[in-house]
Amino acid sequence: MTVTSAALGRIKPSPTMAVTARARAMQAAGHPVIALGAGEPDFDTPTHIKDAAMRAIRDGRTKYTDVDGIPELKDAIVRKFARENGLEYSRAQVNVSPGGKAVIFNAFMATLSPGDEVIIPAPYWVSYPDMALLCDARPVFVPTRLDQGFKLQPDDLQRAITPRTKWLLLNSPSNPSGAAYTTDDLRAIAQVLMAAPHVHVLTDDIYEHLVYDGFTFSTIAQVEPGLLPRTLTMNGVSKAYAMTGWRIGYAAGPDTIIRGMAAVMGHSTSNPCSISQYASVAALDGPQDFLEPNRQLFAGRRDLVVSMLNRAPGLTCPTPQGAFYVYPSCAGLIGRRAPGGGVIATDEDVARELLETEGVAVVHGAAFGTSPCFRISYATSTERLEEACTRIQRFCERLMAS
Repeated sequence: MTVTSAALGRIKPSPTMAVTARARAMQAAGHPVIALGAGEPDFDTPTHIKDAAMRAIRDGRTKYTDVDGIPELKDAIVRKFARENGLEYSRAQVNVSPGGKAVIFNAFMATLSPGDEVIIPAPYWVSYPDMALLCDARPVFVPTRLDQGFKLQPDDLQRAITPRTKWLLLNSPSNPSGAAYTTDDLRAIAQVLMAAPHVHVLTDDIYEHLVYDGFTFSTIAQVEPGLLPRTLTMNGVSKAYAMTGWRIGYAAGPDTIIRGMAAVMGHSTSNPCSISQYASVAALDGPQDFLEPNRQLFAGRRDLVVSMLNRAPGLTCPTPQGAFYVYPSCAGLIGRRAPGGGVIATDEDVARELLETEGVAVVHGAAFGTSPCFRISYATSTERLEEACTRIQRFCERLMAS
């Protein structure tokens, strides 16, 4: 007799977390592993945000709050969307959840029925399909291509839409590819969506502040206001504000969806951490001057990694416009013989051999739905990145010589 549910049988463990756990285990055993799997800034949370959290503790703000967020944080989110994105929302149209992942899951739980479809451009963040599957929906993958910047093309979106389509899940800048959609890109996608009024849009903007080379960030409801009544615009404090462990994600959208998300939370998590919510008010309303130096540091790391990977035989690494990942193609390594004698048949083989022989942990592309590639997070020190890329170059040279 099994105790697991049918829903659990439809999903698989997170590959990114599995890689991180394996790297930590090897480090604990004394191996000099450089882990490039986790999507987590290596900066500390800014002092004014930590101070706000400590004030909240001293002031006794340690009790239950409203299920989907304190009024002060909802108001700060309303101000943020108006100030940075030109989007006007009321407090009643805002949800605060325990993390960006929870925002998406709560939205899916509140809206999806068996047989509904969620369009997901590939490569995609590893959790998107599994969250749809847990809600009895069907993920519909739309492949993108490296030579098109790993961005969803309007014609491909048009072909993927069916009468059962409930959501398009759009992530810009993207995890894992770093692809970022321009205003013109979004306008072309919006034109398709305006002709499909039954399709809602969930736009994951968590990397909004991490764009490079003068790129101007836009979100789809900003570009096409006609989509505002059926768009859930999601964001959070984890990436830009180095608050991954604080677990605060937020979204704004149609009242009916926001109320449904609150109902889900009322029977699952209840409210996000009260202390984290007060800290997030300080994050959104407080000084933003640290964002630009952080962005410049990330841009320098990106350029280093792209340059070094493109000098590794068998790899082709495009330059991403946002986030803190690169997503190189390793097609040139497939079919080569590994140091242990086996043939490299997949990008998972590449990632496994790279970890075992050179102590560099990356996430294989199949986990993100696009192969043969792998993802590197450059959210770590320049010195570690340089050493990791040197090891990757050595690994590729050995494979190409075999």
